[in-house]
Amino acid sequence: MSNDKKKDLTPVQQEYKELAKKREPKRPVFKNCIRAFIAGGAICLLGQAIQEMFVHWGGFDEKKAGNPTVAVLIIISVILTSLGVYDKIAQWAGAGSAVPVTGFANSMASAAIEHRSEGLVLGVGGKMFKLAGPVIVFGVVAAFIVGILHLLFNPNAVGGH
Repeated sequence: MSNDKKKDLTPVQQEYKELAKKREPKRPVFKNCIRAFIAGGAICLLGQAIQEMFVHWGGFDEKKAGNPTVAVLIIISVILTSLGVYDKIAQWAGAGSAVPVTGFANSMASAAIEHRSEGLVLGVGGKMFKLAGPVIVFGVVAAFIVGILHLLFNPNAVGGH
């Protein structure tokens, strides 16, 4: 906490804040990291297995199997979210379930489910991008900047040579 904010607090409020900080339970950071690693790894393992199925049984090459693999992972995530299972996984796994594309799909599906009573346009359509919108915008802007930098530092990329 900055000193400016501490000055605004009364002595009783400062004392309470210090007491609350002492009583706050310690976070099991190492355990949370292990859980995130296991969950994220399991999601990646599932994705790799799905990709291998597309390669071996679907006739895709490894590069072209990526898009349907992501689509299947998103579908699985949305189904698990609608059944209430993904939230339980996320509560146990933390960032391990939030970082992969399945976490992004979960955030959109959760918002859509939560606001469906408000209607399709203002509820589902408007609130679904409440969390996902900034992520999409950041992704597009970051991709644009990386593309410009790639063009500037690798001028041969334009001609395709």
